[in-house]
Amino acid sequence: MNENILLVDDEKEIADLIEVYLKNDGYRVYKFYNGKDALKCIEGTKLDLAVLDVMLPDIDGFHICQKIREKHFYPIIMLTAKVEDADKIMGLTIGADDYITKPFNPLEVVARVKTQLRRYVRYNNQTPAGAEEAAPAEYDIRGLVINKDTHKCFLYGKPVTLTPLEFSILWYLCENKGRVISSEELFEQVWGEKFIDNNNTVMAHIGRLREKLKEPARKPKFIKTVWGVGYTIE
Repeated sequence: MNENILLVDDEKEIADLIEVYLKNDGYRVYKFYNGKDALKCIEGTKLDLAVLDVMLPDIDGFHICQKIREKHFYPIIMLTAKVEDADKIMGLTIGADDYITKPFNPLEVVARVKTQLRRYVRYNNQTPAGAEEAAPAEYDIRGLVINKDTHKCFLYGKPVTLTPLEFSILWYLCENKGRVISSEELFEQVWGEKFIDNNNTVMAHIGRLREKLKEPARKPKFIKTVWGVGYTIE
């Protein structure tokens, strides 16, 4: 295992407890109680996942999340004492992959870390030779090109930088081109977890994808919303 985990939380007791649980599972933990030191670590350390508290004494977790996404695509889990949907949507929109609301069981954090790392590895590894030979490795939809083997996406010849989750969402929609995919199906296929009602995770990631594809809000060219049903790429 030995993956490198960034852990940032100004509540020392919580950070120390999560660190113990993560280390017991074989992870290397880089723990910080403030955002400034965490940003230095991000610049000089190869990390595999970040666990960020939203409320920090100097720099909030949203800012750290944005700085990570400028250069890196490893999973980010946000920790927060807030329960408002707006805060969750904001975090997911700027690039977070998951959200955990305090108070929580440390075992839940470890479980979420494992889930995100498995997903990250799965969507960044190339398909083994001979596997799924009948399935196409690339789709070209009116200038939007996505390749599963190289894990690259281009829009009219220009590269589009996607996180592993964004890539897997777009790939699943392309793979099912012409079919309307419900939020429930998309979540369960991409996240690999049971969909819960009022889950805004899919909507937030679709919004982020549309921004990167320079999609007009009212008349998107690629990812279209079928109100009350789901999303489709035609």
